[in-house]
Amino acid sequence: MLKEFGGPEVLRYDDVSVPRPAPGEVLLRVHSVSVNRTLDLVVRAGQYPVEIQMPHVLGVDPSGEIAAIGEGVDGFKIGDRVAVVSFIACRRCKQCLNSEEACCIASQHIGLHRWGGYADYVVVPAGNAFKLPDNVSYAQGSVIARHFPMAFNQLTGKANIKPGQWVLVMGATGALGSCCVQVARMLGARVIAGAGTDQRVELAKSYGADFGINYRRQDLFAEVMSLTGNEGVDVVCENISDPTLWPGAFNSLAINGTMVTAGAHGGGTVTLDIKRLYMRRLRVIGTAGTNVADVYKALDAAGQGKIHAIIDRIMPLRDAAQAHRIVEKNQILGKTILDPTAS
Repeated sequence: MLKEFGGPEVLRYDDVSVPRPAPGEVLLRVHSVSVNRTLDLVVRAGQYPVEIQMPHVLGVDPSGEIAAIGEGVDGFKIGDRVAVVSFIACRRCKQCLNSEEACCIASQHIGLHRWGGYADYVVVPAGNAFKLPDNVSYAQGSVIARHFPMAFNQLTGKANIKPGQWVLVMGATGALGSCCVQVARMLGARVIAGAGTDQRVELAKSYGADFGINYRRQDLFAEVMSLTGNEGVDVVCENISDPTLWPGAFNSLAINGTMVTAGAHGGGTVTLDIKRLYMRRLRVIGTAGTNVADVYKALDAAGQGKIHAIIDRIMPLRDAAQAHRIVEKNQILGKTILDPTAS
């Protein structure tokens, strides 16, 4: 629990009453919740641009079993295994009514605007709970429901990739990047993984990338051109926004290419070559949020064994402060998961 902003030491392991689900809600006994760099670490530090009401409980992507059901909820029973999507769409705005929940102008988030899953129990809107396939673990479910829908949104909803096209994924071993590699591969693309170390390049190749480039050591643009016969790639998944990496990724686009982006860990302000943008008929598309259809796509693909989450470690919830330190120092290759049921 958070009672003040600060470093990892401000996370407290406290006792609170088990919440009761209101109409339209379900109570979840949490088995898994991931540690996210922005929606956990940045929020904890008081640097996220949303007003957080104290005391607060972090955790945007809990998975677990349904322990109680509020009035008016259909389709669930006690004991159902579910993953939770944090993005709460209003269901009333123009975007929501057009099945573009990801663009909802009045959205809220579990773990930001209301208590999240760093707890034994959490109450969530029933519409944000999705049943897990029997062969998908709680830990896998947390990551799959959190990041893979965005990968499907980027690659199918925005970039509309086709089999045989070239896709460059930047930050290919990050939470979203690793999902983009797998989804692009599943859809029949030729995938180039961009990562910052040789170890990370090899990891990305182990889960589907055809080629890999260490963009901290190699010339990204030159390597992409060499691999693609000087054509460039059809799609770049650029989820970093590092001003030192952006030009190489942007310049790697083929004529009529598309860059999709959903992140700004690298700083968020980059230089855009407008001449190249219009001369090569390029598109740059920002994405955020999650569409319900993409959640079902992700869970279905996971159930069929076509995709899987890259998990570095699972830690007890009481070690949340240590987990934050590990993620903060970038000492991981995959997601860190907290398990409230672990001793």
